[in-house]
Amino acid sequence: MKKPVLLVVMDGVGFSKTGLGDAVTLANTPTLDSLLANYPNVALKAHGSAVGLPSDDDMGNSEVGHNALGCGQVYSQGAKLVNESIESGKMYESTSWKEVVENAKAHNSTVHFMGLLSDGNVHSNISHLISMLKQVKKDGVSKARVHILLDGRDVPATSALVYVEQLEEALKELNDATFDGAIASGGGRMKITMDRYQANWKMVEDGWKTHVLGETRMFASAAEAIETFRNEIPGIIDQDLPAFVVAKNNEPVGKIVNHDSVVLFNFRGDRAIEISMAFDQKEFDKFDRKVELDVVYAGLLQYDGDLKLPARFLVNPPEIHDTLTEVMVANNINEYAISETQKYGHVTYFWNGNRSDKVSEELETYVEIPSDKVSFDERPWMKSAEITDTLIEALKSHQYGFLRVNYPNGDMVGHTGSLPATICSMEALDIALTRLLKVAKEEGYIVLITADHGNADEMLEKNKKGQLQVRTAHSLNKVPFIIVDDDNKYEFVEGEFGLANVAPTVAKIMDLQVPASWEKSMIK
Repeated sequence: MKKPVLLVVMDGVGFSKTGLGDAVTLANTPTLDSLLANYPNVALKAHGSAVGLPSDDDMGNSEVGHNALGCGQVYSQGAKLVNESIESGKMYESTSWKEVVENAKAHNSTVHFMGLLSDGNVHSNISHLISMLKQVKKDGVSKARVHILLDGRDVPATSALVYVEQLEEALKELNDATFDGAIASGGGRMKITMDRYQANWKMVEDGWKTHVLGETRMFASAAEAIETFRNEIPGIIDQDLPAFVVAKNNEPVGKIVNHDSVVLFNFRGDRAIEISMAFDQKEFDKFDRKVELDVVYAGLLQYDGDLKLPARFLVNPPEIHDTLTEVMVANNINEYAISETQKYGHVTYFWNGNRSDKVSEELETYVEIPSDKVSFDERPWMKSAEITDTLIEALKSHQYGFLRVNYPNGDMVGHTGSLPATICSMEALDIALTRLLKVAKEEGYIVLITADHGNADEMLEKNKKGQLQVRTAHSLNKVPFIIVDDDNKYEFVEGEFGLANVAPTVAKIMDLQVPASWEKSMIK
């Protein structure tokens, strides 16, 4: 093996095509600028077909991005995986789907659908929800309720009413003497239900109170709720809208009660795990559920394979084999992975092909730096300094042949929609790179710098009227891949590359044999 390798993932940092709200360029980043000017680098595709998503209109995300980075192959992911299951009919033939349907029919009860209402294809797609609504009616279920989480993050920031109207139209077409479908509750994705990494259980509790107990502000319709909140809170974006319950005669139209069925129609796992625990686990102590529900609960996918969570799921996940970590372990190379809480799962679980356990307890070291529990535009530097401090100690120890780190700044702060804060986050990242590179050079490491998708590079967008508006979603832009090694001059081969080409390139730099299923290396 040659020199040890450090891989840096700058989460959410791409190359802007439009220049609209490009925090990456607007920030003072002398180190990143110098690297791009003086070291071999190439732009990688980090969305769409390059990461297993249905089309190149689909934004990449940190989950599929780290899957691709860590396994050197392209697997069908997320929306594409679900699309294939729906088109083949496999999803509706699954045991879990049949249990959902038969439970509702046996008890003359309701099937509830809960999830992110958008077509962002990052956590969910409204087309999957509408397909399932059609199918439950076809299968003989008489009543369905939908609990909508409003996006404004993976789609335009104030687009909620577009999706509500689309859903209402679909329900109108389905409703007749045999079927009663309606929206029951909702709220912004960053207010209720969709917490991740157990960072804020109150979000989940508030979601439970909304969807299950019906204990929040009532409105005649979802549209009325959204319009009211926008009038009351000027400038609010969809992801931050308060919770609401749709009511008739001052009674919620769709609380979740005993003998109902519940389907979480998000396909992405990180923000689906906690609410699934609340529904699926008998022994649960994160908050007082107030009721012991006897329901049939299913996820669109299984969100944690090791925890078997949830027990029921409609679509089997991709079986990712021959990851870079497996190659490292086969070659007896010690690995080190570090990030703060917000992206810790990405350098571990997702990097290792959606497995919660280590490939080797002996050869893998994981370090989590606890994230701040604040809106990240308030502390846009996040934990970059603490991550760097800890990582520098690991570099100096010379215990590891391959190290990887994720800096969440560009993504997590980018999602807030605050351009000044995101510029600050990029400057904090640059300081971290400056510190890392100094030590890496002194200690004899090759440093590879890349990203999992874009975000901070495109903080503004033009609406249909040509007006600039805040953009909080990931971009469709390419991301950098930089090789920093003063002792060797690497040359890139010609071609178009994506994130799945990173692992083969790492392996080539380290003189490792790779599986035949992998993509090709980017270097000669």
